[in-house]
Amino acid sequence: MTKPHPTAATPVKMPVIGRIGWLRGVLGAALGILLTGLVSWLALRGDPALPWLLAPMGASAVLIFVLPASPLSQPWPVLGGHLIAALAGMLAHAAGGAPWLTAALAVGGAIAAMSLARCLHPPAGGTALITALASPAIAAAGWQFLAAPLALNVVLMLACGIVWNRATGHSYPHHAQPAPAMPSWIGHIEDEDLDAVLEEWDEVLDVSREDLLALLHAVEAKVRARTR
Repeated sequence: MTKPHPTAATPVKMPVIGRIGWLRGVLGAALGILLTGLVSWLALRGDPALPWLLAPMGASAVLIFVLPASPLSQPWPVLGGHLIAALAGMLAHAAGGAPWLTAALAVGGAIAAMSLARCLHPPAGGTALITALASPAIAAAGWQFLAAPLALNVVLMLACGIVWNRATGHSYPHHAQPAPAMPSWIGHIEDEDLDAVLEEWDEVLDVSREDLLALLHAVEAKVRARTR
């Protein structure tokens, strides 16, 4: 009888402790925000009108420290996503118009630009709104805003993410597991097979176990149809 494996951890069902436990992400995110905020505050306290820590950094911290294997959490999406989104927001702001129209253009343009640049990062949608609906201080800062506080926040957060994830046993930037060499084979992947592999990988993937099973079985059906 096959020994049952525990259900794989997903973003909505994670253990408390351990290498893939959410407590590791809690500590890492708190430390990342602490250091990013502290260094940014010390660097920008000469200009109290500018925000020294941007709200989207909180959302980025969730991805970087809790889901470091997600494609949305990798360094280029984080850095490129925030900078491109900020630029889209600034352009929308410069175009003028009603605030709701400006906001819509900024977020839509940011998503399009991030997609083209292969750096989609959901928290950057908030960055686009910050620059599109800019406060007087942010509007007055102009292009300087891209360097400080934005790029400063992002680079500090990424540095914390790299150190923390590697110190707690995660590859970050994430590197996919190499696929083993397999002979030609037509069989059936049992649900327990997937659970066993996910347990061996010991990583929280940004996709549900059910979706992974559906994908695997759909691929099996394609292989069987091709080899009949």
